[in-house]
Amino acid sequence: MCAHVLAAVAWPYANGPRHIGHVSGFGVPSDVFSRFMRMSGHDVLMVSGTDEHGTAIQVKADSEGLTAEQTADKYHRIIAEDLQGLGLSYDLYTRTTTDNHRQVVQEMFTVLHDNGYIISRTEMGAISPSTGRTLADRYIEGECPHCGFDGARGDQCDNCGRQLDPVDLKNPHSRIDGEVPNFVETEHFFLDLPAFGEALAAWLETRQDWRPNVLRFSANFAKELQPRAITRDLDWGIKIPLEGWEDNNLKRIYVWFDAVIGYLSASIEWAKRSGDPEAWKTYWQDEATRSYYFMGKDNIVFHSVIWPSILLGVNGKGDKGGRSSEWFGTLDLPTEVVSSEFLTMGGSKVASSRGASIFVGDFLKEFGPDALRYFIAVAGPENQDTDFTWDEFVRRTNYELANEWGNLVNRSVSMAHKNVGSIPEAGEFTAEDTALLEASKQAFTTVGELLEVCKFKAAITEAMRIVTLANRYLSDQEPWKLKDQPERRNTVLHVALQVVSDCNTLMTPFMPHAAQKVFEALGGTGVWAAQPQLVEVTETREDGSEKSYPILQGDYANELAEWASKPIVVGTALSKPSPIFAKLDDTLGETGPEWAPIKPVV
Repeated sequence: MCAHVLAAVAWPYANGPRHIGHVSGFGVPSDVFSRFMRMSGHDVLMVSGTDEHGTAIQVKADSEGLTAEQTADKYHRIIAEDLQGLGLSYDLYTRTTTDNHRQVVQEMFTVLHDNGYIISRTEMGAISPSTGRTLADRYIEGECPHCGFDGARGDQCDNCGRQLDPVDLKNPHSRIDGEVPNFVETEHFFLDLPAFGEALAAWLETRQDWRPNVLRFSANFAKELQPRAITRDLDWGIKIPLEGWEDNNLKRIYVWFDAVIGYLSASIEWAKRSGDPEAWKTYWQDEATRSYYFMGKDNIVFHSVIWPSILLGVNGKGDKGGRSSEWFGTLDLPTEVVSSEFLTMGGSKVASSRGASIFVGDFLKEFGPDALRYFIAVAGPENQDTDFTWDEFVRRTNYELANEWGNLVNRSVSMAHKNVGSIPEAGEFTAEDTALLEASKQAFTTVGELLEVCKFKAAITEAMRIVTLANRYLSDQEPWKLKDQPERRNTVLHVALQVVSDCNTLMTPFMPHAAQKVFEALGGTGVWAAQPQLVEVTETREDGSEKSYPILQGDYANELAEWASKPIVVGTALSKPSPIFAKLDDTLGETGPEWAPIKPVV
């Protein structure tokens, strides 16, 4: 049965190129899931974009001698190009500096305010002593007053999940320059989270099938709900849409508030670009639609507690009641929050802000997309922090992708090409033939059930198990020794090619670029696994000026990949295959590449 599926993917921040830690959390898992769902016949909308407002953008701009807008433009393009190269199949990848996004955010703010869920109060704001600028909560670190974790941020502790204010931290300091901030009184608007306590608790009780880390962080956060600031002293961001505030150039809507609303604004923009401006409603106003949110664990509570609270408030379903928006109607809350842990290097979180980075663009130029996609799927931080090492990457690439999967494809197609020139006809099957074919067909159910519940590591491991069975089958049957038994040789090769075809389908969500090559090696023509396209668009902004920028979109409805075992066609011409995966030099595991060398332990 076809279902509507919303894949809402975390918005990467436009203060620099993205590193492999980012895409291990939001990028690859969301794409594997979306590709599988499309192959299974579901109607998928996968949306996201670049998060471009906030203090971090201004800080980066200052360091590069650019304006905030120029910085956002620069890194939006770089990030979009990297995500295209990685093959992330967005229906729309946009940005938060569009006029469409501004309108949606301001409407959300207005409805929440009218319903009484946005309140004004004075708080202690952190100011940089040297620049006089406000320091965003996430740019202040210190010791968590609850669990003692050294490295808690000014908005929350990644260790215990509790909500924090910068003034709560012990020994607070700026992540920018190490300065101890000054705290001064300033007036801001707050989302009244306690007003959602009952409704939120009742909804969270229905989410017991979420990943354990998501439930744990959400439960801890929901126990101590406090009003949360949604404006900041800053001149870069979306203006506050209230009388007396809209012309205040030193007050803007806080970046976290406008970023989570991006899932809705991107869906609305996608609908406009599709030619049906009302199409977004299918993914937001239909209880039968299933919505999945993908992010790293540092963003859990924004998606499992705060975003649902915003939606409850806009729906008029919090403790204070209220009206729903005439524009948005009643919006659906998340079905599933799919959070990954951190990808680390030597035990340190892979993050450019912490000085440990392997940038996606550099990685793609040297190794291509699918080796990284495979590593993230099979050895990534799905349920626990995982250490990335070049040694493990080389091992996985050489012994699993090249020696196991690539070798199975190469020798099966090569022998059929050499001996027959096409896909051979099968004779009578033996018990060994039947056992392998049945295992291959059964894998569609097993792997599919795992992907439906976002268990990517178990799914790719099961797919690779079939590859191992097929390699063992060829070694046991030894078709290269059956020249005087052409019927039996052809049967073995037919079985091997059928399983190669099946395994390629199983692998397609994980490694779509390689899947296209294998499809063509088996004589296929056309687009097996569609890829996102980088498209330049122009928007007329609020002030009447025009702005050009790139987006990602794609034609995925017409790809040929389907989640099923399809019989191979006897007589299809085969050519001599080229290697699917290149083996890496083993010394890479000891040195790393030139652009990310392994630093010796001192």
